[in-house]
Amino acid sequence: MFSIFVIPFCLGVLALLVISVIKYYNWIKEFDRKQQTLIRKNILTWKFLPAIWEMFRECLLHWRITKHNALLGYMHRSLAFGWFLLIVVGFVQALVAYPNGHQFYVGIFFNYFEPHYPVSHSPALPFIANLMDALLLYVFSGLTLAIVKKFWSKPLGMKRTTRHNLTDRIAKAALWSIFPARLLAEGATSALYGNGGFLVVAMGRLMQAVGLTSTVLEYNLWTFYSLALGVFFTLMPFTRYMHIFTEVFLVYFRQLGLRDSDSKSGYTMFELSACSRCGICIDGCPINRELGVTDIQGVYLLQAIRNKDLRNRAESIANMCMVCGRCSAECPVGIDLEPVRRQVRTEYAKGIDHPEGFQYLKSLHHFNALGRVAYFGGCMSHLTPGITQAMEQIFQAAGQSYWFMDQEGSVCCGRPLLQQGLVRQAQALRDRNKSMLKKSNATMLVTSCPICYQSFTKDYRLDIPVMHHSQYIDMLLKNGKIKVERSDMRVTYHDPCELGRGCGVYDEPRHVVAATATLLPTQEEREKSLCCGFNLGNTSIDSEQQVLIRDAALRNLLEPNPDMIATACPMCKKAMTRANNTPVSDIAEIIANQLIEK
Repeated sequence: MFSIFVIPFCLGVLALLVISVIKYYNWIKEFDRKQQTLIRKNILTWKFLPAIWEMFRECLLHWRITKHNALLGYMHRSLAFGWFLLIVVGFVQALVAYPNGHQFYVGIFFNYFEPHYPVSHSPALPFIANLMDALLLYVFSGLTLAIVKKFWSKPLGMKRTTRHNLTDRIAKAALWSIFPARLLAEGATSALYGNGGFLVVAMGRLMQAVGLTSTVLEYNLWTFYSLALGVFFTLMPFTRYMHIFTEVFLVYFRQLGLRDSDSKSGYTMFELSACSRCGICIDGCPINRELGVTDIQGVYLLQAIRNKDLRNRAESIANMCMVCGRCSAECPVGIDLEPVRRQVRTEYAKGIDHPEGFQYLKSLHHFNALGRVAYFGGCMSHLTPGITQAMEQIFQAAGQSYWFMDQEGSVCCGRPLLQQGLVRQAQALRDRNKSMLKKSNATMLVTSCPICYQSFTKDYRLDIPVMHHSQYIDMLLKNGKIKVERSDMRVTYHDPCELGRGCGVYDEPRHVVAATATLLPTQEEREKSLCCGFNLGNTSIDSEQQVLIRDAALRNLLEPNPDMIATACPMCKKAMTRANNTPVSDIAEIIANQLIEK
């Protein structure tokens, strides 16, 4: 069974297969040593089971997108899962009709090669034909929503959609043509021979009614269907649609424990190509919401890097970012965008990344803190001394001996430098802090700054437990080490970006606040918490723009009319105290004021 019109489809499949294999092979070769070790260590373990489940749930059912908006999730699911089922059921259809074997393309063009559906093959064929038509209707429903979304995205939960380049647009046009072309081609065959399921037969009768019963028309329509498939498959490796296969690999590698590093690797390339350019990250970005800047979000950063447009676009996009993590939290693919941005910043910071200037570090010495907790206030906590004073009061009330390691000679944790791409300078600071902690023999490290907490937990690899002070205070309350008096205050809590989205710490601060006051919910909290606008991640916006972002966060926190705003970040406290009559306190200060003396 062969007809010349199948050639575009076959060439497209061949191009897709060859180019994809070459790309994936080269990317895997570029994995760094740690990533390669994790693959060898975990590839044959049970971790493939949750990977398979996540592939099914996210790559076909699009569960994260569904949680964002049910209609948008249905659109993606009907296109992805519907097309997948069309391929699977089409293969079964061809297998039932030709149990002794057939060419691989027969299932794609089955109605043309089997126009009469001989029942002698199998009585199941009519049922399968109707099932195929039902699946095609399912796909059409998603395609209709995709067209609606292009012109009116609000019903699908999106204020803005992504702007795509020319190649992406051509590929999208080919994709959107595939399913109408299939129905028309099958309808033309049905008009001649009467085969097909309920939808195809209805199309065939319609074509008969208007006199479209030509074998020439039939052949041309099947050719157009094959061309649409061929063009889409050929362009797929060079467009956003490469995510269809790449996301499967990314899910698997992530389940094996792989994460992106400070320098670009093969894993980075999988992340770049796993982005579907859905645009969900645009609406959540505070720079879009409050400043109206709509072309610097994660989707455009990945697009610029993938298109090798680094010099013109990627650097400015990478710098125009709050590093608040809102885009990563909302990304349905789960791409961690912060390391990717940092890689671009690192590329352009090489000329000034000299760690030799930190000579003062040699004058700092460790303290023998055997059996003690090491407390690291952090740079911003020293600018809001009420927080460090409150923590000292809490340590004393708990009877906990401690070493205030940055009380006299402060050493930055290094993360602000790392965020700006100054990798070597950040490493110099980390090395000094790590050496002091190791020599001190401290049993635990507690820090008040979420930026420091994220740095100590993700960048240092310490041998002792690390806790943010909200976690530590929560532990003291649960263990009865400290007791507090409840008040009648009504309090809203602001989730700091680095503590919440950055480290997943949401519950412990709320437990602490609820121990002393009535905690009020807010419209946007936890993963959707709004940035205070004054973090250290953005090097481009001015103070007036920072104020606009901060004021949006304040409006959200003040909407329930609280007596006080609580936070767990010195930067957030400092930003919000400046422009607000409602008191703003760190949770350590709230607890210190409510302590009951034993």
